This record gives sequence, structure tokens and C-alpha cells, in this order.
Amino acid sequence: MANVDKLIEHIGDFGPFQKKIVFLGSIPLILFAFTLVGVIFLGHTPNHWCWSTGSELLWEQCGWTDLEARKVTVPQSEQSGFFSSCQRFEVETQSQSKCNESDWLVAHNATQLLPCDGRWVFDESHSTIVSEFSLVCEESWLADLNQVFLACGYFIGAFVTGSFWCTLSAKLRVIEFFGSNNRKFVSMVSRTFYSTGMIILPGLAYCLSSWRTLQLVMSLPCILLALYHRIVPESPCWLFSQERTKEAMEVAAEIAKCNGRSLPHNLPGIILLEEKKVVPLLSVRDLFRTPSIRKNKLILPYAWFTSTIVFQGLVLRLGITDNNVFLDFFVSAVVELLTGLIFYLLVDRVGRRCPMSIANLTGGIACLVTPFISTDFAWLKKSVEILGRLAVAIGFETLNFANTEMYPTSLRNLGVSVCSSASDFGAIVAPFLLYRLASICQDLPLLLYGVMSVLYSGLVTWLPEMNGVALPETIEQWSPN
Repeated sequence: MANVDKLIEHIGDFGPFQKKIVFLGSIPLILFAFTLVGVIFLGHTPNHWCWSTGSELLWEQCGWTDLEARKVTVPQSEQSGFFSSCQRFEVETQSQSKCNESDWLVAHNATQLLPCDGRWVFDESHSTIVSEFSLVCEESWLADLNQVFLACGYFIGAFVTGSFWCTLSAKLRVIEFFGSNNRKFVSMVSRTFYSTGMIILPGLAYCLSSWRTLQLVMSLPCILLALYHRIVPESPCWLFSQERTKEAMEVAAEIAKCNGRSLPHNLPGIILLEEKKVVPLLSVRDLFRTPSIRKNKLILPYAWFTSTIVFQGLVLRLGITDNNVFLDFFVSAVVELLTGLIFYLLVDRVGRRCPMSIANLTGGIACLVTPFISTDFAWLKKSVEILGRLAVAIGFETLNFANTEMYPTSLRNLGVSVCSSASDFGAIVAPFLLYRLASICQDLPLLLYGVMSVLYSGLVTWLPEMNGVALPETIEQWSPN
């Protein structure tokens, strides 16, 4: 759409209107960060242990504290010192008159271990879905469904609305108001707002001890997004491509007025040139019509699927590492705030393919190395994990930015929607992959993430380099290097 690009340049492609639009279009990303990873705090599994009949007897008849009763009724690991979360000693048959702790400890040598059949006692500093409904041990898989149902909602929404609203749709609507030289600015601002949401989230979760209150605080502001269809207009570029000429003229006039510009005197000629173009009806089949677009369509869904699984998995993993989840999440989010700046400095200097490939190779190697770092070097292990998450975030942001350039205007919404569906599917399986593999070995998911990321880093080298290339309008104009 060379004519429309010239129109945008004439009425201002980086004026007050664009700055207002990019700000409004980025605000939803703060709320998206809350809803996407809020399950870390809503569904966090607090420290817990089995409260059996034996525990009750010791508490009532001997006047023992909870900790004293736990020492003789729940097995404890000699290496870590942690109490078992799902097992207990068979203590009910022992004499109820024994209140001497040493007698109970000696009896453990001949005591059978049993699964908990009573109730669990949870750390009561913060209530979560897990603590309220006792979703632990054999019922722990039910806690995974929190994130799965959320991802299913996004997946269904991608088909119903034709786009992925909270990330991609808002960004697509905003990016077409800018000239090609300023596209990266939109991505940097969007990523910064998302990272800001990630930084705010642990503070909210720490201050709000009830998971119900936290859920309301994270979700209720999303209602305001219903107003966005009136606040953020469609871009003239997209309106012209849909032959909605009158609306495109109205939006162009609004942009020009806000930017202190005027409509070009040859606007009628631009309109006639655009109206002469026939916009064919497009379908998913058109994504495979030419070899170059077909190659993109095969690589990009895997890239989105992998990016979502690895990025979300690394974030969700913070909730199962037995560390301070609030502090760890905050530190990782602060480091991740650098993502937008690093992306902004690199994307035009080295292109798109190189950052995607190197970032995911770095993230993959970090995931593969972390399980083999001794816990004696906890600082090193945590540093490598944070570095890996930062690298994956940079690769994800570059993919998000480059993905909008991989299709001509006529196919952009359709192509991005298909990729977002792959991302949504990755979000659906990510919790199961993380929690089920972690139940076998806590570091096992990292090995899977490492392999997937290294493969991804190789595949993206086959994508075209779109640095400095004007966004094409039609499939026929699509001829990237």
C-alpha cells in the first residue's frame, strides 16, 4: 500500500496521535500480564503436611505444638530437612498415653508409611486455590486446570474474534498507524508495559492475602477494555484494504487534525487508486499459496508454540522451586524489564533472524545447563535461570515483532491469528508439561525447554529478513529476501 504509506507520512506517522494510540494500546498488556501468570500466586501450593488422627491425639492429650506433632507423625527428609507433603506415619495404633517424644521417634523404625487420609495443614500466610480446596498430592493435577482453562479461553477467542486481543490484536491495530522506521518503538513500549505488569503483580499478591481478592483486583479492570473499540480506531491502511474508503478518510482526517497536519490535496487520487484494487476473499489455504509464505507458515507456528511453552514454563516454574516466590518473581521481572530496551537497540542493527536465533540458543543452553549446576552454587544456578528467561523473552519479543511483517496486509490478521492459535495451544499444554514432568524430577522440564529452544533457534534462520522492508499489500507483492 505505497499510496496509503505516503498518506500516513503526510498526516504524520509519529505525532501526538500515534503517541496517544501506542499508550492506550499498551495499557491492556499490564492487565494481560496479571491474567496470564497470576496463577503463580492464585494457585501457589503452600508448604503443607498431613494432619492425621495421631496428630490430633498428641495435640489434645499431650498438649504438643503443631511442629512437635509433625516431627513424630510426618516423615522428614534427612538431606533437605523438608517434611513429606503426601505421606504420614501409621501412628494411630500406638499407645495414646505416650507423650514422650523420644518414644515416638524410636517407634518410627517399625512404622509403616501411609498416604494422607485425613486433612492437610497449610501455611496460612496467604490463601490460594490449592489451600482452600486441598489440591495436593493425588489431586494436584486439578490445580493445573486453572491455567489450562485460561489458555482454552484465549484459544477459543482467537477463532471467535479472528485475533488474539490482549497481545497481538491491540498491537496490530497500533502498528499500522506508524511508519516502517517506527515499528520497533511500538514493540518496545508494548513490552515495557507488559514487564511493568509483571513487576507490579508480586507486590499485589504479597499485599492481598486472599486469592479471591487478588483475582478480583486483577480481573475487574479488564471490563474497561470494552471501551477500546471506540477509543482506538481502525487504521486507514486496513480500512482501505477492506474497501471501507469513507471510514478510512474519516480516520485520516482525525490523525491529521491531532498531529497539526492537513490532508493532502491529491487525496481523491489516492482513494481512486486504492478503490481500483480488487480485494479477493482469502482463506487459510492462501497461507500456503506461495513457497515463501508456506515456509513461514510452517516455521512460525512452531516458533510461537515453543516460545509460549518455554517462556510460560520458566515463569510458572518460579512457583514450585521452594524459594520465596514473591521475591524470585519480582527479581526476574525487573531483569526482564530490559527486554524492550535490548530489543529496541538490536532489531534494526542486526535484523530479526539473528536476535531470534541467538536469543533462543542462549535460552536453550541455559535451560540445559541449569539442572547440572550444584545446589551448593545456588547464586550461579539462579543467575543462569534468570539469564535464560531474559534471553527467551528477547526472542519472544522479536518473534512478536517480526511475525506482523511476515505477511502481506491482506493476509496479516489471518496469518497472525493462526500463529496465535499455536501460541494458545502451547499455553494449554505448558502447565501439564511443567507440573507433570516436575513431579518426576523438578529440573526435567528444563531439559525439554532446552531441546525445543535449540531446535527453534535453527529453524528461524530459514525465515526471511524483513529489516527495512516495506509491509507488502498483496500476496503477489510478497517477495522477501
